[in-house]
Amino acid sequence: MDLTERRMSCRPRISTATTPPSDTSWFGHPRGLATLFFTEMWERFSYYGMRALLMLFMTAVSAHENPGLDFDVATAGAVYGLYTSMVYLLALPGGWIADRLWGQRKAVFVGGCIIALGHFTLAAPLIGAPNRLSFFLGLLFIVLGTGLLKPNVSTMVGDLYSAPNKAASQHEREEWGARREAAFSIFYMGINIGAVLGPFICSTLAENVNWHLGFAAAGFGMILGLIQYRAGGKYLGQAGLFQTGDPPEVVSRRSQRFWLLAAVVAAIVALVVWLLVTDTLGISLRGFATWVGCGILLLTILFFAYLIFGKGMAAALLALFALLTALLAPAMGVEGAQWAILTTLGAFILADLVLLAIKRDGVSVEKRRLMVICWLFLLSAIFWSGFEQAGSSLNLFAQNFTDRNVFGWEMPAGWLQNVNPVFIISLAPVFGAMWTWLAQRNRNPSIPMKFALGLLALSAGFVVIMWGATNASAESPVSMGWLIATYFLFTCGELALSPVGLSSMTKLAPRARLGQMMGVWFIGGALGNLIAGLLAGRLAMLEAYQLYCNVAVFVGIAGIVALLLSPFVKRLTGGYR
Repeated sequence: MDLTERRMSCRPRISTATTPPSDTSWFGHPRGLATLFFTEMWERFSYYGMRALLMLFMTAVSAHENPGLDFDVATAGAVYGLYTSMVYLLALPGGWIADRLWGQRKAVFVGGCIIALGHFTLAAPLIGAPNRLSFFLGLLFIVLGTGLLKPNVSTMVGDLYSAPNKAASQHEREEWGARREAAFSIFYMGINIGAVLGPFICSTLAENVNWHLGFAAAGFGMILGLIQYRAGGKYLGQAGLFQTGDPPEVVSRRSQRFWLLAAVVAAIVALVVWLLVTDTLGISLRGFATWVGCGILLLTILFFAYLIFGKGMAAALLALFALLTALLAPAMGVEGAQWAILTTLGAFILADLVLLAIKRDGVSVEKRRLMVICWLFLLSAIFWSGFEQAGSSLNLFAQNFTDRNVFGWEMPAGWLQNVNPVFIISLAPVFGAMWTWLAQRNRNPSIPMKFALGLLALSAGFVVIMWGATNASAESPVSMGWLIATYFLFTCGELALSPVGLSSMTKLAPRARLGQMMGVWFIGGALGNLIAGLLAGRLAMLEAYQLYCNVAVFVGIAGIVALLLSPFVKRLTGGYR
């Protein structure tokens, strides 16, 4: 289970709630926590229930009693990557809408309604709706709804706990902080429960009866979450209500500009989708997804170049990318764009190293930390590009090459998506205690070291599944133990990298750019998810063991480089571990 995704809405925020500290009606916490706990549980039930089906449904043959979309693996991987990356990217405007227009409470409810609409749209072929149109429209609704709900529901958890006033004692402040952190621990448990239940129920219905019944079950789960969210709204106090110091006319003009911009973007998206579906652009979905990935990475490079060097460097790097693309793309196609963006990235990293070599101590602490954040962004994107194979290529491996028979009954492939959240629940306390124990002995690994360890654990997981896949075939499937061992190592890597990722952003980001750095962290997840889908699509050209070998080597090399550079990167953090 993706800890970054689970924390993607926990943006630092000063609580403005009026819930009294004495409210301990729900396991020692405000009753409103239960409302948000079950809202998020059911939303994650719907999301992970549907995610467990996505690749399986897209690649299932259409000429079958339970027909799928009959996509080739490359196309399915591209769709998977675009969908999961957009879930991350839309969280940024979703948070802005809540902060500037609606408030978190309204954004969560509207987002949940749109999510439910998306799942029922996916299930619409049950009543005769066109299969492919319903599929793409349903995914679009889920992306939009998740963008509104995810960045805001956890913010409301924090709002349940009023910040101590200036006269509060240190003990009162520590008590407030501990109680708030305990609330998030309880809240994350709801996420894990939903993530476990969703694949169990949705996969069972989808794989054994009808795909669209699985999608419908995800929709009903979201409806249950919305019902209890409305019923429990009275316990939320002031949490999530829209608060602004701007006059109503300013908010009205802002809203008008937003809806105008949203209409323009929606029209552009609809046009692009229509051109892709009709093949008017002359580019495949995989090619389009690759261009999107290049665009995401380019914008991130330009953003950091502007912050560290200024407008001139950002313009120069943009010109370099444009020139290389113009030279390489006509002959090499989308591969030319990949080389162009990698060269641009290399030029930016080289410029950073030259700046540090020339100015040495003359480089400000803020710029040094921005370089560290950019490095962590790249490592996180690499990590998620491998980790998210769980929902794409490894899900197909579970279906096609894994023996899922248990006492004569064949387990749905989607059930194996539950292994990671079960390990998270079991191992998160262990890792937390381990970091604390090491810190007490001044042995706690630094932030860059933990990122390196996360990548190496992920690489080890791919070595395991590569070994298992070497002897796997449809006629001779391998034991589920191979996937379970792989997911165990994935989870160890996740617990080493993901929990410290968002925390490191809050430590390293310049105070005036904290929100922007949070956005950068989520964009890293978006880029990683997109790359994951593209990598999964290579199953159309490679054997499973070859794909996993390539990923193991790529991630492993990144982990080794991160390990070797961790002492140098740690010095750039200015003392933060």
